[in-house]
Amino acid sequence: MDRKSYFRVKVVNTILGFFFKGLLLVVPIWVSGYVIYWIISTLNEAFDYFGVPGLGLLVVLASITLIGMLVNYMVTDPISRFFNSLLNKMPVIKMIYTTIRDFMEAFVGEQKKFTEPVFVEMSETGIKKVGFITQKDLTSLGLPGHVGVYFPHSYNFSGNYFIVPATKVTPMHANAAEIMKYVVSGGVSRLK
Repeated sequence: MDRKSYFRVKVVNTILGFFFKGLLLVVPIWVSGYVIYWIISTLNEAFDYFGVPGLGLLVVLASITLIGMLVNYMVTDPISRFFNSLLNKMPVIKMIYTTIRDFMEAFVGEQKKFTEPVFVEMSETGIKKVGFITQKDLTSLGLPGHVGVYFPHSYNFSGNYFIVPATKVTPMHANAAEIMKYVVSGGVSRLK
């Protein structure tokens, strides 16, 4: 096979690969949408004698919600409990896993932690750092009047955690996600 033919075959194979990847994404969505539409239409026709428009839609929405609830309690929770019981038998791995999980949940979980951006005065010269309050009350550590502040590093997904006097902290009235992006970009990203 000459170079030109090889190139054509390579291009055709690449395009076909993209096509089939697109099909893998589009077909399940389309089929799911069509099946849901068909079920709603069929139920609307069946429930037509009740005189309540959209009853089929309500039945489908309630059914999908019920299925989601059953999957959560009968599938997801048992798997989660099994996984956690395995982790309890491996203390070092559990520590690493829970640390990473807690850090990720701080960004995207239900209990987001980095929601309060603040300026922290670092010296008498007026130098300030941008951080995020993660703990507002450290009395349990014997530090009343102090707060926990996380300082993300620029161009990195790491940071430092400091305990500082609350009097050195000034709230920033800004979007926390924008501030995080600003700090991680080293101040290059524009604030909106």
